[in-house]
Amino acid sequence: MEALIGAAAAPQDLIKDSDNQRFMADVIEVSKTTPVLVDFWAPWCGPCKQLTPTLEKVVKAAAGKVKLVKINIDENQELAQQLRIQSIPVVYGFKDGRPVDGFVGLQTETQIRQFVERLMGGGEHVGPDPIDAALAEAKAALEAKDAGTATAIYGQILAHDPKNVKAIAGLARARVLAGDPAQARQYLDAVPKENAGDADVAAARSTIELAEKAQQSSGKLGEYEARLAQDPNDHQARFDWALAQYAAENTEGSIDALLEIIRRKRDWNEDAARKQLVQIFDALGFGHPLVSAGRRKLSAILFK
Repeated sequence: MEALIGAAAAPQDLIKDSDNQRFMADVIEVSKTTPVLVDFWAPWCGPCKQLTPTLEKVVKAAAGKVKLVKINIDENQELAQQLRIQSIPVVYGFKDGRPVDGFVGLQTETQIRQFVERLMGGGEHVGPDPIDAALAEAKAALEAKDAGTATAIYGQILAHDPKNVKAIAGLARARVLAGDPAQARQYLDAVPKENAGDADVAAARSTIELAEKAQQSSGKLGEYEARLAQDPNDHQARFDWALAQYAAENTEGSIDALLEIIRRKRDWNEDAARKQLVQIFDALGFGHPLVSAGRRKLSAILFK
């Protein structure tokens, strides 16, 4: 598998399951040279299922400076009794052959990162998660309209983490940017049902739908402008003009055109302009400056 951008090669035994017989070798002996986190869990423990992925993420980000050993207490009750495990999830930190720190219950990623850094000692810090760093790099490529780079990075991420919803949604956006909304739909169709409502997936779906609509209006700006010159209240022409502007990457102009329809005739075509405007906002994302400005203008019109 191709190495993830920005990721260091991780040892093969970085994360492993252990038991009564192997605990001495996997934890006590290894901790004499490398700190070891021991995650005590059970299949029936809901919080354990939430904690363990975060532990794994932080350990991987530490790039071999700490290891993780997982112990199923149902299958290793004698070991759990010896270490006085009374509730789970519980995590012990072993160093120099003995437990030196620990915590009980769910912890945030930041808390776990701080715990691991204390265990490593010597001013060591856990670097950013390689997946997160790659996602940020891919997003920057998208914003720079570099579909090729974005596609390549999202592909690398999915090679390491095939169910990463942000990467699937990002890859779909990259294909739209490359002019292939049909392939983008195929990627989104592969998103698990439980993630279908994810904000990134919804935004990517809106991006695809907008691209498909815009393709129909692409290159017709002059035609729609001529119709509007004859009749400024030709709302269909203004609506199509808005989509043509979106196709021409004039998103601000598209938003303003839709706002103008709402200002002139709020309920035109069963509120089509407002619905289209919301779809553009969804595609851009909540924090985009055009969304903030557009929502303020929309509120001023609606509550005038």
